[in-house]
Amino acid sequence: MMGTTSSHDIILRLEEVSKVYSGIVAVKRANLELHRGAVNVLVGENGAGKSTLMKIIAGVERPTSGRILLEGKDVSFASPADAQACGIGMIFQELNLFANMSVAENMFATREITRGILGIDHKAQIDRANGFLKKLDADISGDTMVEDLPIGQQQLVEIAKAISLDARILIMDEPTSALSAAEVDILFKVIAELKAQGVAIVYISHRLEELMRIGDYITVLRDGQITGQAMVRDIDTPWIVRSMIGSDAKDFAKSGKHTIGREAFRAEEISLPRRMGGLAVDHVSLSVRAGEILGIYGLMGAGRSEFFECVMGRHAHSTGRIFIEGEEVRARDTTRRIRKGLALIPEDRQREGLVQVLSIAGNLTLASLSRFARLFFHIDAAAEKIAIREMIRDLAIKAPNPDFEVTSMSGGNQQKVVIGKALMTDPKVLLMDEPSRGIDVGAKADVFRTMRRLAGNGLAILFSTSDLEEVMALSDRIAVLSNGKLVTILDRSEATEEAIIAASAKGHGHTGKLAS
Repeated sequence: MMGTTSSHDIILRLEEVSKVYSGIVAVKRANLELHRGAVNVLVGENGAGKSTLMKIIAGVERPTSGRILLEGKDVSFASPADAQACGIGMIFQELNLFANMSVAENMFATREITRGILGIDHKAQIDRANGFLKKLDADISGDTMVEDLPIGQQQLVEIAKAISLDARILIMDEPTSALSAAEVDILFKVIAELKAQGVAIVYISHRLEELMRIGDYITVLRDGQITGQAMVRDIDTPWIVRSMIGSDAKDFAKSGKHTIGREAFRAEEISLPRRMGGLAVDHVSLSVRAGEILGIYGLMGAGRSEFFECVMGRHAHSTGRIFIEGEEVRARDTTRRIRKGLALIPEDRQREGLVQVLSIAGNLTLASLSRFARLFFHIDAAAEKIAIREMIRDLAIKAPNPDFEVTSMSGGNQQKVVIGKALMTDPKVLLMDEPSRGIDVGAKADVFRTMRRLAGNGLAILFSTSDLEEVMALSDRIAVLSNGKLVTILDRSEATEEAIIAASAKGHGHTGKLAS
């Protein structure tokens, strides 16, 4: 391995590292080398194992098997403090700041600057903090409260804090997701300085053009395994995409042709302001016809769930209009929107989709009791029973007894109960937020078959996902969201994985073309 790496020797090596969470393999026998004084880029789809791998290096997680070598010596970290003591710092994607403390207090938490018995030297901390913030051209003062800063500036504080650790290895997990284009340029300048000081930087990002601009070495993960390693100067974006999704990009044939009817649902200019300024959903307009499945693809923070919540009337301060079968729905509240024919299957079914203490049957009819209510709220038990039996059969729910508690079932079957509950309100439009999240392959296939069959029966379905294979397999048309904006809508017949990935990386720092 002489030649290419002689200028960048290896500071940290993972050998055959695996991480298993209750039977699920998150990382499988990974071999990874981090080069000193270089940007080591890590890329892969959501759930490919990137963050798990980094948490192992940062001492947040312990590997199930394999070993970590730092400067050639075996190490094991019992905690993030252990890793920090060895010079490893991490900037997390989810900001780890205390909102009710000042910027300086955050930067020096657990390693406060003290003056003997006089306690913490606040002035010294603020001065030191200001020095690091200045490096980032961040217009922030060390004595500001963190909660008063917009999210992009909080991200800069997190970065300044990591730099202040004087780390030999600095891990950055999606550091630019909240930054403006100007802030990104500053961050890249700082990264160049750190490289010059010999720091090894690990950089995780979805934005391929960013990786090509800043990376020296690149490692691609797919399903917990490393599928490609190269020097950035030797590769191009298509190589990354092929390594991410496999060159055998599967061609999912749609099962059977079904007819697509009239427009069932239309959203116009849906917008949702963010608490920190800007828009979480930015003037999104789209329509779905009866019998059509529209997949909404986007990465973390693209605004998919927020769009669904706006449509369902969860956000009083959202703006825009929705139409069902051509008629505007003026009702702002969720209950009346469900009555008009909308149903949502939320991403977090445990928290929002199911009532854990109720039986399977009780959960199924929860939203549709009015259908079985006769005069004076007497529930027609016989009609309810028949409907429950039919739903369990239609969705192939494995429920030996509908009176069992819903928690006695597997995740996939619980997901089907949530779908069943939504269908029993007899909707015209079904919104599904990440329908396959956290369910096994067999259950996934069942849920997808169900979605196809429902569309075949004329239901209009909108579903969101960050899984490329899924959006390609299920959709008649694919809408790509990025940063709250609709970048494009592609017909499934002309959509390629490359086009979708390229579109989802748009709208970051510069606006993508808006779709018609």
